[in-house]
Amino acid sequence: MRFRLRLSLCGLCVLCASVVTFAQVPQTTETQILHRDEVRALWVVRTTLTSPEKIHQLVNTAADNGFNTLIVQIRGRGDAYYKSRFEPRASELKDQLLSFDPLALTLAEAHKRGLKVHGWLNTSLLANLDALPSDPEHVYNRHPEWLAVPRAVAAELYDMSPRDPAFRQKIVEWSKANRGELEGVYTGPANPKVRDHIYNIWMDVLKHYPVDGLHFDYVRFASPDFDYSRTSLEKFRKWLEPQLSSEERAQLKRSLKTNKLAAPEMFAAKFADFQRLQVTTLVARIYKEVKKRRPDAVVSAAVFANDENAYTRRFQDWRRWLQMGILDVACPMAYSTDTAVFQKQIEVAASTAHSANRRVWAGIGAYRIPSDSAIEKINVARSLNAEGFILFSYDFTARPSELNPDGAYLERIRRAAF
Repeated sequence: MRFRLRLSLCGLCVLCASVVTFAQVPQTTETQILHRDEVRALWVVRTTLTSPEKIHQLVNTAADNGFNTLIVQIRGRGDAYYKSRFEPRASELKDQLLSFDPLALTLAEAHKRGLKVHGWLNTSLLANLDALPSDPEHVYNRHPEWLAVPRAVAAELYDMSPRDPAFRQKIVEWSKANRGELEGVYTGPANPKVRDHIYNIWMDVLKHYPVDGLHFDYVRFASPDFDYSRTSLEKFRKWLEPQLSSEERAQLKRSLKTNKLAAPEMFAAKFADFQRLQVTTLVARIYKEVKKRRPDAVVSAAVFANDENAYTRRFQDWRRWLQMGILDVACPMAYSTDTAVFQKQIEVAASTAHSANRRVWAGIGAYRIPSDSAIEKINVARSLNAEGFILFSYDFTARPSELNPDGAYLERIRRAAF
């Protein structure tokens, strides 16, 4: 039976007013029973998967401090921290024996300690801007035609061969000048070959590793500036034209003679719908096949906690994914330091998920807040009947810093919240 903490509105107000005091005292046996089924997870960045010693430390630290789930980044930037048939081994593993398999070792060690392991796969983010891949087998080098193109250089690149070095150079230069919203170079999901590639990666992991789940990240567009690649523009026009009147089609045909971007400019709202459809199509395909092959495997996604921003600027329609039943768990990245903002975002996610009989694991930005604030947010998530929480990230909590001076972040959470 699943136990959930249920509070009246009045009780919730009392909790919010006194949560810091509550968070600082050890939990009672009754409280432990109430929360015994919750997911207590850690996002684990790939830098912790680079040696057996780091993995041993990760598993022992998580288990000793009451965490029960590890979400480990096994595809970071178009590379693999496991034995992949489709992408090159991560360059960060170059000093390790080829027999070292980070995912296999994590699974073996974690399962011995009773922890579940989910494979975290970055979807569209392909490469860092200041450390572009040198491996010729990397998608960035092998398939430049798969790259998402920003609007500002789209007209210039439309007729340029992606094999021309200037093609990637233009994308990288523009991206470096617009780092505010960008973290690197991305692929475009309107390209069916890109979707096939991501699908194959998921199925490869699912077939060869006893993961408890698989986790989408960057399953979205980088910003509204993307994707204006030739493939995306052509796919959009093909999708759009049956929806237009004969007069609109004629007008579009005239405009395209002088402006390759005429379709998204003339029909911006429909282009946004098209963009969202590309991401949703990918999620649906993968989810259905995972459930066909491994019904017990949990499919989750790290999503923008601000659902409006996710929908309008990232084309990530995660609320619809829950309603469609193509996602088991939404993990809102509610990284605000303000607990009131965190509460509102988790409330929206929980309401959407629970109405569709789906789950929410509240994402907490531990790297931005002291442990007391993280404990406060854990308790708020519980009050909203979230099925669990995830801290971003283990790697931050394991090293001393201004917010974590003694490096004992997880221990303090265990003492106060578990």
